[in-house]
Amino acid sequence: MIPPLHGQRVLLVYGLLGEIVAALRPIGLDYMQPLRAWFAAEGADASVVPLRTAEPVAANAARLRAVLLDDPRPALIVAHSKGGLEALAALLEPAVQERCAGLLAMQSPFHGSPVADAVLAAKPLEAAAGGLARLLRVGSGEGVRDLTTTARRIWMAAAAAPIARLLAAVPVACLATVLKEGEARGRERLHLAAARWMERRGYGPNDGLVPVASALLPGAPHLVLPGSHIATVSRGPGRDPVALMRAGLALLFSAPRRK
Repeated sequence: MIPPLHGQRVLLVYGLLGEIVAALRPIGLDYMQPLRAWFAAEGADASVVPLRTAEPVAANAARLRAVLLDDPRPALIVAHSKGGLEALAALLEPAVQERCAGLLAMQSPFHGSPVADAVLAAKPLEAAAGGLARLLRVGSGEGVRDLTTTARRIWMAAAAAPIARLLAAVPVACLATVLKEGEARGRERLHLAAARWMERRGYGPNDGLVPVASALLPGAPHLVLPGSHIATVSRGPGRDPVALMRAGLALLFSAPRRK
């Protein structure tokens, strides 16, 4: 069950290039807009955390940490994709946890993305990714390196103890999605091609960018639902991000805290 959201401070944290996609709303892209509108209709004080999404995870975590500490009201954090990594890193400090009412991480590659591995393995693609990030003024492109399976494996191992303490102190839940044959429509067809590629290489069920196994935090409750990597943030044929948000928040607030 979802508690009343009236007056609740909500921070929305974009994934990689989220600010660029959100700016394309006039041509039909609605990245996270349905969620922001729903929170507003529920009376919540929802805002997007202003981050340059291609910056390194540590840099954006520091910015998010400052935003949380700047307001005494505990915030509910709703983070998509790379934003979940930055939210997790920001919340490892006990002082910051005091300002957090809960974290819902949607399709976040906590253990890395094989797509990032492929981009970094191909030097022309790596150079193009960095150049595009700088051209769009969303960061240096180092944020892509932070999404690789190697970088995430090292980070998660080093942060294992602080993550366990966080999960004992703050409600945290994860949403993952799986895109299957016959379910992709419109823009999701691009995700389906990537989903097939990952499955052929043994990464298991995934949403076209993030394997399910990567999107789950050990010890945190989770839901695995049908859909592509945009299922939780964008409306479209067969997509209802608000319904997924309701399911995620119900899980988040029903999970017992271990503290």
